[in-house]
Amino acid sequence: MCWDWIVDVAKEMGLRGATLSTGIGGGGHTGRLHSSHFFEMADQPTEIRMAITEDEYERLFKRLELEEISVFYIKTPIEMGTVGKKAN
Repeated sequence: MCWDWIVDVAKEMGLRGATLSTGIGGGGHTGRLHSSHFFEMADQPTEIRMAITEDEYERLFKRLELEEISVFYIKTPIEMGTVGKKAN
């Protein structure tokens, strides 16, 4: 599966985290329907969400462009931070 490889690459690059969400089915950017099946989970729609800086985005996407994969993405500006007790 492509998503686990992308998460591993991000981790190797020192990016802080990713949230994965899977769906039962969905229409891809090519118009093709993707869905999970009992025996075959490889076509299951998966979304990866990452809160990363602009510099981290640039480094990650330069790396992804070197690979022979196709990734649909949505990039939007966010505000991120932490509040409360620091995690270990």
